[in-house]
Amino acid sequence: MLRLLFFLAAMMMAAPLTVAAGIYGYLDQEGVYHLTNIRPPGHGYHVVIHDRNEGGTLNPTAAALRNSSYDHLIRQHSEANGLDYLLVKAVMLAESNGNPTAVSQKGARGLMQIMPHTANDLELRNPFDPEENIQAGARYLKLLSELFKGDLELVLAAYNAGPQKVMEYMAVPPINETISYIKRVKLYYGRLKESP
Repeated sequence: MLRLLFFLAAMMMAAPLTVAAGIYGYLDQEGVYHLTNIRPPGHGYHVVIHDRNEGGTLNPTAAALRNSSYDHLIRQHSEANGLDYLLVKAVMLAESNGNPTAVSQKGARGLMQIMPHTANDLELRNPFDPEENIQAGARYLKLLSELFKGDLELVLAAYNAGPQKVMEYMAVPPINETISYIKRVKLYYGRLKESP
C-alpha cells in the first residue's frame, strides 16, 4: 500500500507536465488496482488527477501537440494507408495522450487504444509495441474510412463506439462519450493543422 501511495504522489507531481485528461483509480473484482484516463462508470472509483478539461472545454496541452516521439511511425503508416498523418496523430493523442502502455477500463491497449477483438482481426500481436499499434490503428482507420466512404464523423464514431453501432444508427450514435470523442479528435486535428 505504501508503494501505491508513493506511485500516486509521483504521478500527481508529474501530471501537470504530461496529462491533459483526468486520471481515475479503481479496484477490479479480483482486487487489482487500475489507473485510467477514461472515467469509469458508476461510483466505484476515485479521482487521482482532476481533468483539466472539465467544465465543457476541450483544450489539448501544447506539450501533447508538440510531442514528436512517434511522428516517424505515424507518418510511415499514415502514408502506407493513404491517410492524413495529422488525423492519425490526433486520434492517437485523443486515445492515449501518447502513452504506449495505456489500457482503458474496457481493455483497449496502446497508443491507438486497440480493443483485443479488433487486435485479433488486425493481426496485432503486441499492442504495447508502438510501431505495431500505430500500424494497426492506421489500418483500422483506413478500413473504417472505406466502410463509411470517408465521412470523418462516422469514421471517428466507429473508431470509438464500433462500426456496428454506427451502422445500427446510420449516423453518429447518441452516446455522450462518442460525441465528446469526435469533438476532441477534431479539436486536436485542427490544432495540429495550425501548428508550424
